[in-house]
Amino acid sequence: MKKIRFYLICLALSSANALMAQHADASFAEHIAQHRQHYKNEFISEPRSPLKVQDTAWLDFYPPDQFWQLSAKVILSKDAQPFELPTYSGKTRLHRQYATLEFELGNQTFSLAIYQNLYLIGRDSSYEDYLFLPFKDLTNGDQTYGGGRYLDFRLGDIQNDTLVVDFNKCYNPYCAYSDGYNCPIPPKENHLGIAVRAGEKVFRGEKKH
Repeated sequence: MKKIRFYLICLALSSANALMAQHADASFAEHIAQHRQHYKNEFISEPRSPLKVQDTAWLDFYPPDQFWQLSAKVILSKDAQPFELPTYSGKTRLHRQYATLEFELGNQTFSLAIYQNLYLIGRDSSYEDYLFLPFKDLTNGDQTYGGGRYLDFRLGDIQNDTLVVDFNKCYNPYCAYSDGYNCPIPPKENHLGIAVRAGEKVFRGEKKH
């Protein structure tokens, strides 16, 4: 009888854990869905947007995957000097490296540099706490935009020298949809030697000129 009771208790705990995992997965998927809807809405409300309402139907994304939500250690770049970051239009924009992010994926440790856009800060003080993470990976030019993708953060997102980097939220620069924009080129230190199958994929609509 005791063995039967023990088995039933284990079965109940296993079922409860499975239900909790399913709920967590559903909550994460809903969170990403809301984020992507907000992202689409910004194309409609932004005056300089390269897309119209009907174009947003052609935006494409990988399915939400919590595997790509990572905790990164933030190592501040205290003595970093401002530098001109090239853009795909041929112009440059003044940036400064704010920190290096270190994170583990599988059995490997990776690092990415995160920047402050001094050009934007000089034009609009509301960007003072804005952090910019451009990167490339092995999906570029195939499943994702060849020029790389971006992530945005605020200084307040850093807690206890840790930053949650969710690649499910990475997005294409405006250059993926139309010419005539000054989209920063991800520096070599931010070229990942892995395929990041998360976030926005290549635009399925016609590129506008």
